[in-house]
Amino acid sequence: MARSVKPACRRVFEQIGYVAQDLPVFLTAPLYRSWHLHWGATAREITASLPGDLRQPGAQFRATRAITIDAPPEAVWPWLVQVGCLRGGFYSNDLLDNLGRPSATTIVPDLQHLRIGQWVPMSPSGTPSERTALKVHSFEVNNWLLWTKPDSTWVWQLSPTDAGGTRLVTRIHAVYDWKHPLLAVFGAILMEFGDFAMMRRMLRGIKARAELLQRQTAENTGGPPRWARLVPLQQQVVSHDRRRAAALSKREF
Repeated sequence: MARSVKPACRRVFEQIGYVAQDLPVFLTAPLYRSWHLHWGATAREITASLPGDLRQPGAQFRATRAITIDAPPEAVWPWLVQVGCLRGGFYSNDLLDNLGRPSATTIVPDLQHLRIGQWVPMSPSGTPSERTALKVHSFEVNNWLLWTKPDSTWVWQLSPTDAGGTRLVTRIHAVYDWKHPLLAVFGAILMEFGDFAMMRRMLRGIKARAELLQRQTAENTGGPPRWARLVPLQQQVVSHDRRRAAALSKREF
């Protein structure tokens, strides 16, 4: 019994350490808002159109961030598909966004069934709702994925690089609804103070996981990489949704 408790305790202390590392960023983020809203992104990526851009024209919070990953888009995509609280996690500060449960360090086949309208939980609430979860609005396998809530959009774009890697761009638009002051204040605090530290750690977490799996694949000559076996499964699952996703994306640009 004692042996099983020790690893869990170590993980908790490790997670507390990560939060402590990010605490200065949480507290000071509004001071360099104009810089961190575009962390890692190029001028072209900042101004480029992405799915969902037209859904929240009055958004007070608009952030476009990016990172380069030394793995192809099809190796990055599965990590996005399994995102969610008490699913694959958010690859960020698990103590804050995944109830202390470590984010997945492997691709989980059971979490690779992506459908339009599917919930992406942001809290451990037993029944997802528009307040506690995002929804999969539309997507194109290995290219882009759009999540939405009534007051926000969150989109991911995966672009292949000349070196065989991926340029991963993410954009969030969020509205502070001052008709409901308490919710608006909570949203503003969450986004203005918490978003940058959490998003930067998430991007780095995805990068680390995808690159590690890619390296392990390069060393393994016994068969195709795990992500290569999963992508055809995803394509079979979502094939009947492709036309609907494409139609939705055209209307949302």
